[in-house]
Amino acid sequence: MNIVITGANKGLGLELTREALRQGHQVAAGVRSVEGDHPELRALQSDHPHALHIVALDVDQEAAVAKSAEVISELWGQIDAIINNAGILLGRDQSIEEVSFEDVERSMITNLYGPMKVIKHLLPQLRRSSEPAIINVSSEAGCFTGAYGGDYAYAISKSGLNFFTAQLRKLLASEGFAVYAVHPGWIRTPMGGEQAPGDPVESAKGLLDLAQRRIIPERDAWMINHKGQPMPI
Repeated sequence: MNIVITGANKGLGLELTREALRQGHQVAAGVRSVEGDHPELRALQSDHPHALHIVALDVDQEAAVAKSAEVISELWGQIDAIINNAGILLGRDQSIEEVSFEDVERSMITNLYGPMKVIKHLLPQLRRSSEPAIINVSSEAGCFTGAYGGDYAYAISKSGLNFFTAQLRKLLASEGFAVYAVHPGWIRTPMGGEQAPGDPVESAKGLLDLAQRRIIPERDAWMINHKGQPMPI
């Protein structure tokens, strides 16, 4: 498979990249800047020089996403799966009286508008696949039934991502697309923290299983966890 992974230089994105390469896939690993210091990603590239392509894919900038689409088209011409993983968590401890709208706006730009830009510019290549998949890494924080009165910037941006996923599913399911918003669990990453109980390797394997249709969720399930189990919306 040809797989595009955003936010691939750390956390879950790095584990997704590592696991996809281990399974023998071609990976376009999206990072904000290819000139940045990405030691673990560079080490993977050294081990997989023909399978790993580090691509400047800053999801905050539409021009950068459009350029990356051209680069990926020259590499492959076809994409089989996009995993929209890039995300930020800002203003974690802010009450509603303290919430920073700069944090809210930045969260929307990265967590919601970012995946929208990626799909806008890469969908034509994804449509060339016989079994295309879109995996949007979301969170239970964005589910209405799980609203808990905190993490306003993050939760609201993820709720928007969930709705965007529902729109994509309605649009693309008839074309044979697998489209899911996936809660990867509370995992040990720079975002989740070392106290998190979940293993990012396990989550990465689950996401890739979903992309490859090794896991087939219930027919109407699109908001799921990394094991393919439906989550309350």
